Amino acid sequence: MTVTETPGVAEGTVLLAARAVTKTFDSLDGPKAVLEGIDLEVRAGEIIALLGKSGSGKSTLLRCFAGLIAPSSGSVEYRGKPLTGTNPGTSMVFQSFALLPWETVQQNVEIGLEARGMGEAERADKALKAIDLIGLDGFESAYPKELSGGMRQRVGFARALVTDPEVLLMDEPFSALDVLTAENLRGELLEIWERDDIPIESILIVTHNIEEAVLLADRIVVLGSNPGRIKATLPVVLARPRDRRTPEFEGLVDTLYRIMTGHEPVVAPVAVAGAPSMPEAHRTLGSVPLPHASVDGLSGLAEILAQLGRNTVADVADELGLEVDDFLPLVDALELLGFAEVVDGDIHLTTDGVTFAGADIQASKTIFSAAAQSKAPLVEVIVASLRSSEDGALRPGFFLDLLRRHFDEEEAEEQLNIALDWGRYAELYEFDAGYDELRISEADAAPLG
Repeated sequence: MTVTETPGVAEGTVLLAARAVTKTFDSLDGPKAVLEGIDLEVRAGEIIALLGKSGSGKSTLLRCFAGLIAPSSGSVEYRGKPLTGTNPGTSMVFQSFALLPWETVQQNVEIGLEARGMGEAERADKALKAIDLIGLDGFESAYPKELSGGMRQRVGFARALVTDPEVLLMDEPFSALDVLTAENLRGELLEIWERDDIPIESILIVTHNIEEAVLLADRIVVLGSNPGRIKATLPVVLARPRDRRTPEFEGLVDTLYRIMTGHEPVVAPVAVAGAPSMPEAHRTLGSVPLPHASVDGLSGLAEILAQLGRNTVADVADELGLEVDDFLPLVDALELLGFAEVVDGDIHLTTDGVTFAGADIQASKTIFSAAAQSKAPLVEVIVASLRSSEDGALRPGFFLDLLRRHFDEEEAEEQLNIALDWGRYAELYEFDAGYDELRISEADAAPLG
């Protein structure tokens, strides 16, 4: 890699640092930690990928580094000094492009320069150079609606680069693009990184794509979830350009899947912060949230695993063409229900999982029902509450209030929606949208005891 060294910035210099950063947000039952005890340094000459499941606080940490939000405790530093506002040494590229639809390409690129009080002629000159750099010359007067997704993200790149940041912050910049466009832009990002006339000293990129992390990064930081803590740090020492087909590349991908599925990797060097598994007696709807997986999705994966037999998590994900946020919740759901096990990065169905995958519709419902009631705390709470109610019915708001004690509003609603999907499939309870009412199924209406 060619490292750009502007005066006063040597390779390895700490540009950004999170020191014991914790970020909490208010909920009905008090502060809820999204990040906890994060210690991370971003040094000149490296690309760092932040990798983690949904809910790991990746984007929150990125915004703390940008100075867009302040940590609840701990500190964020830029060049050794604590941030007290927006970080002057960073620019951000967003997943959603975040372009103003009523502004032209050039006007969108100039926004940051205008906010800094730069004169019209100077900012126009800098904007046109940035537009040319990312290959959009000729589109200066076009509006966002005239551009493809890839071209809109190029405008986002130009808008970030035009302010001459030392650290480029990127929040899942390729996830809204089709596969080919995303691959092309990753290549262009690396071309920009290796140029000698660009002041960027470091890139910090949030991603949920494991292959993308290995392809781009010099160091990968994996965050655990609820709250987000650094779970592992993995150096990537592969020379660029990187070939996905090499054993070394595939080995790193496999290692990361092992880390993200909660199983300590066997490939060194990697630093892993482990956590003991939770005893059954302490599994609550707050401590064991339902994975973001539909019954159709987890059932489909079970059927595929029955055909594939024992295989690595990475190989199965690659076979299906699924990314982390789509695939790992399905794995988590099968593990939660006792239908699958992940051991040393290999996934296989348990005896119950094999039976579930091969059963007919009615038998699979019975198997799923038993597993959901005994292993999914939220489903268990809903069934018990409905059985205990006078008429076997309760409004969904009752359960939302319970969930809001543990989750923010969006996740509380998501948890309830997943529970509705699981419970209705298992014929444990019914939901009447017209009456806004959950009701115990007739087959399961027997009282507790």
